[in-house]
Amino acid sequence: MAPRKAYETELDELDQQVQLMAKKTSEAIELAVNSFERLDLDMAERVKKIDGELYALNVDIEKRCLEVIALQSPVAKDLRTIGTYLKVITDFDRIGRYARDIADVTGHAHSMAHFKPLVSIPHMADMAEEMVDLSVKAFLDRDVGPTKTVFEIEDKVDSLYDEIFREVITYMMEDSKKIGLGINYMLVARYLERIADHACNISERVIYMVTGERVVKA
Repeated sequence: MAPRKAYETELDELDQQVQLMAKKTSEAIELAVNSFERLDLDMAERVKKIDGELYALNVDIEKRCLEVIALQSPVAKDLRTIGTYLKVITDFDRIGRYARDIADVTGHAHSMAHFKPLVSIPHMADMAEEMVDLSVKAFLDRDVGPTKTVFEIEDKVDSLYDEIFREVITYMMEDSKKIGLGINYMLVARYLERIADHACNISERVIYMVTGERVVKA
């Protein structure tokens, strides 16, 4: 097989693995938030299993990227592409870890009863998942178009995080018995906000891969 053809085949296979990481990442976020919403320990354990699978994929993709660099000696845009793979999988791994952190909160809170219906947190999770999906689409299509929407959603996530924080603080001040679970609400919201940040990171890296320009979301 010609060197260029072999390189393109390798990139196609890496894309498939990145897609798998993205799928598992979205599944982990959804499961983690559902586990907290339902205080379901079985769901929390499934999140931990997925986190381990994401780590294994991270290691495997990193190994393959380094092999491509050693064998193909990519330059210019090709080198940016491989560098983006290495950065993006790190973001996925971190997102998986935050999903696991949410699952750990479920473990601490499973014996408590929610003091309010969970509406904002699941909505925040939906937005974070959408950001991840759009960032992956931008990456796989080599298209910066979806990144604009990612950055717009991130602003909404930040605003919702602030709303949740203020609301929970009010509940905690009114009733000290709600402090324990209130802290858990704030932790989950914080982890989702960090997941959104990593989705933005992926979009920023896609812009650099495609255009060569460094863009940092303010």
